[in-house]
Amino acid sequence: MANGEYHYTESGLDSVYLMNGYEIVEMPEGRSVVIQDIDGLHQAIGRLLATEKKRLNGKEVRFLRTEMLLSQSSLARLLQLDEQTVARWEKGRTNIPGPADGTLRLLYLEHIGGNEKISVLLREIADLEAAYCVVPGAPISSGLSDFEA
Repeated sequence: MANGEYHYTESGLDSVYLMNGYEIVEMPEGRSVVIQDIDGLHQAIGRLLATEKKRLNGKEVRFLRTEMLLSQSSLARLLQLDEQTVARWEKGRTNIPGPADGTLRLLYLEHIGGNEKISVLLREIADLEAAYCVVPGAPISSGLSDFEA
């Protein structure tokens, strides 16, 4: 910690330093950091990432994805891609292409901006995965039966 800055590596991002909004506390296990309004902090980080002009890197893709509570598999399905493609982006093995980069940013901004349809969709996907442990590569049902088409 230089000059009262805290390098917030717990975000999974390399370049996040906190100037305030945190407290160092002594615990029986040692020093710990308590961050005030962690949800607001993550939303501010995500908003910055989603509105920057530069292409997202792998860690930034992972940050936005996890903030929306999506697995790699679910994000891949939403973008109509293979799950391994998302994994390669996040590991920095390949760069995210422009259309996928823009779509991910839009999904995130709509999610935090109160677009209820996007938020509900993302929440339902996360709940389905948690409840049913979605098998990678299996299609996500729309919830409509064959008879409602």
